[in-house]
Amino acid sequence: MATAHAVISTFDLFSIGIGPSSSHTVGPMRAGNIFINDLKEANVLPKVAKIHVSLYGSLALTGEGHMTPSALLLGLENENVETVDTSYVSTRFDDIKVTKKLCLGKDREIDFDYERDFRWQWGKKLPLHSNGLRLTVFDADGDMLATNDYFSVGGGFVVNAEPQSDKQSSAETGDSDAQHPRYPFSDAKSLLALCNKHNLTIAQLVYENEKSFGYTDDEIHEKILRIWNVMDDSILEGVQADENTKLPGSLGLHRRAPALYQKLSRGLYPAKALPMDHLSVYAMAVNETNAAGGRVVTAPTNGAAGIIPAVLKYTIEFISDRYQAERDVLTFLLTAAAIGMLYKRGATISAAEGGCMAEVGVACSMAAGAFAACMGARPETIAQAAEIGIEHNLGLTCDPIGGLVQAPCIERNALGAVKAISSANLALSSDPKAQKVSLDDAIRAMRVTALGMRNEFKETSLSGLATSVPIHIPVSVPDC
Repeated sequence: MATAHAVISTFDLFSIGIGPSSSHTVGPMRAGNIFINDLKEANVLPKVAKIHVSLYGSLALTGEGHMTPSALLLGLENENVETVDTSYVSTRFDDIKVTKKLCLGKDREIDFDYERDFRWQWGKKLPLHSNGLRLTVFDADGDMLATNDYFSVGGGFVVNAEPQSDKQSSAETGDSDAQHPRYPFSDAKSLLALCNKHNLTIAQLVYENEKSFGYTDDEIHEKILRIWNVMDDSILEGVQADENTKLPGSLGLHRRAPALYQKLSRGLYPAKALPMDHLSVYAMAVNETNAAGGRVVTAPTNGAAGIIPAVLKYTIEFISDRYQAERDVLTFLLTAAAIGMLYKRGATISAAEGGCMAEVGVACSMAAGAFAACMGARPETIAQAAEIGIEHNLGLTCDPIGGLVQAPCIERNALGAVKAISSANLALSSDPKAQKVSLDDAIRAMRVTALGMRNEFKETSLSGLATSVPIHIPVSVPDC
């Protein structure tokens, strides 16, 4: 259910998860957690003898290639997407299929035949969203105990349908948005008005809202730095990987970030290496980590997870004073979060609804505004940078080859990071009063554009680049 304002917690927008997909991997694991916890609260779990899992729409069409089954089943076993060992996911999934046993909530072991009990509803779609799944449990006599539909709506967020059992409630993951922020804003205009009225930066305003959600100063700092550390680790994992390894899936793509980073480190680039060269490599490194099922931060999605970490690392390494790096991390991520909230409420962060402009476009906008903030820009200039970042991504399609979050996704993150810096620099050198297109205008334009786009260009791999490349691989519906 939509709220009157756009404010959610930074820690709901930026969430730690595993690749390759926030909608197809992170969301389903969380859905499994929610369902099991609801069964426990209703005291239904001890009675469960069987479970049926059904995937619909995009989840059914692309789930197998995006680790949806393993993520969902481990979610039902109460594994946490933030902490689960990424190597354990595939190992445990294989064990479940071989032993035909599933341990619900780590407490209730039941028989589970993957081939029979895990169902792919190809060609069928649940009403609310194309990323739908249904979980149903039965007792030993075959009588249904509970059932619920879940929708992975982008960025790892999960929405519950109205449940058909006691003590389950309809809610979106993350309960902070149900609380009352100190400074509620619904669009960029109201956000800027609050900043001017209370003499706050955007980052300071978001910080105060986090405190109104019950977080202490220490907790806010700790959680933001934890997010940054995971982002930084995903870059490190990407550049230190074996350059001879291939990414999972039928494309057979080799990792490129390790070799590119080595060339930068050795000074072997054809021309003198520039800081912007590092920016591109950092973004590619994150998305190669994501494509391999590694741990990343939804920023705001997995498919666009490389842009914000790359621009932030660029800021810290090449611009920040070393004594102010931590301050810049907080400023960057809190500012980016505010911008992301505007898109989540005013448009979408789901490629199934808005194509790649909802992922790379939004991430570019968030990073542009956040970079401008770290450069000392006023809120109006930050909003201008964010507007430029999205304006030139409007209409960007989501049509990856083979339905994998690899091509053009990995390179597109590199270009999105560069575009974010360029957008911020344009805003920093301009007078915001002369701006003809506001951030709210651009967000409305994005929503209208998304509604007007054909479904073939929104995570279907049924047109565009996906069908123009002459390779013979299975085509499925992707989801970043």
